[in-house]
Amino acid sequence: MVDTHEDPDSDSEAINIFADPEGYYPPSPKPTTETHTLLSGEVISLRLVGHNPLWGHHLWQAARIISHYLEKNPSLVAQKTILELGAGAGLPSLISVRLGASKVVVTDYPDPDLIQNLWTNITNLNLNPTPSLTSPTNTITAQGFLWGADPAPLLAHAPEGFDVLFLADLLFNHSEHGKLLSTLKSTLKKSKEAKAYVFFTPYRPWLYEKDMAFFELCRAEGMLVEKVLEEQMKRVMFEGDRGDEGLRRMVFGWVVRWDL
Repeated sequence: MVDTHEDPDSDSEAINIFADPEGYYPPSPKPTTETHTLLSGEVISLRLVGHNPLWGHHLWQAARIISHYLEKNPSLVAQKTILELGAGAGLPSLISVRLGASKVVVTDYPDPDLIQNLWTNITNLNLNPTPSLTSPTNTITAQGFLWGADPAPLLAHAPEGFDVLFLADLLFNHSEHGKLLSTLKSTLKKSKEAKAYVFFTPYRPWLYEKDMAFFELCRAEGMLVEKVLEEQMKRVMFEGDRGDEGLRRMVFGWVVRWDL
C-alpha cells in the first residue's frame, strides 16, 4: 500500500505552517506627488516616497523657503559647489542646478527608496538627462550618507569642501545635532565665503530652544552664526498639531560659516 500522507518534516509543510496568511501585512504606502511654485509662476512636481520613518515623505516648509531665497539671490549658488543633507525630495538642490551651480551633491539617509526617489526627481525635471550613480562628471548626483560618517565619499566631488551646504528642517532631530555639526564642519570649505544655510520651522514649539541649541554648538566650535530670514507661511504644515500656531507657520533662516 502506498503512503499518501506528506512528510510532516518536509520544507513545504513547514512553510505552510509558519507563513503569514496573504494580506496579513498592509501594503506599503504608494509614492505621492507634491507641487512647488517658483517665483516665476512655474509649477514643478516632486515625487515623494510613500512613507519613511525619517520623515522623508514630506516636502518641508524650509525646503520651499530656501528655494525661494535662492531664486531671489541666484549668485549664492551660481558656479558654486553644493551639498544638501537630509534632502527628502531635494528641492533646494534641484533649484541650484537651474541657477547654474557647478556641482551639486544631494544626500539623504542611505535607504534605497530615498535615494532612488532623488534620482527620479532629477530625471523628471530634466536636470541631468542621463544620470549615473557613480559618474562624478554629472552636474548633480544623489547618494546616501549618514551624518557624522567619514566624509570622503562626499569630498570626492569637492576635495576642498563645498561652497554651500543646505540643511532644511533637520534640527528637530535633537539627538543628532552633534553628528550633523560634525558633517557640516568636515564638508564646508575653509573659506570666508563658504556658507551653510540652516532653515527650519519649530513644528513642536515647546521644543524651540532645543532646536536652537544647534547654533550654540556651532558657536562653541568657533563658527559664526547669523539669522538671515524670518518668513511666515500662509498655513501650518500639520493641521491639528498642538502648540503656538504662529511658530508652526514660521520659517527661520540662519547661516553658519567659518570665523576666518
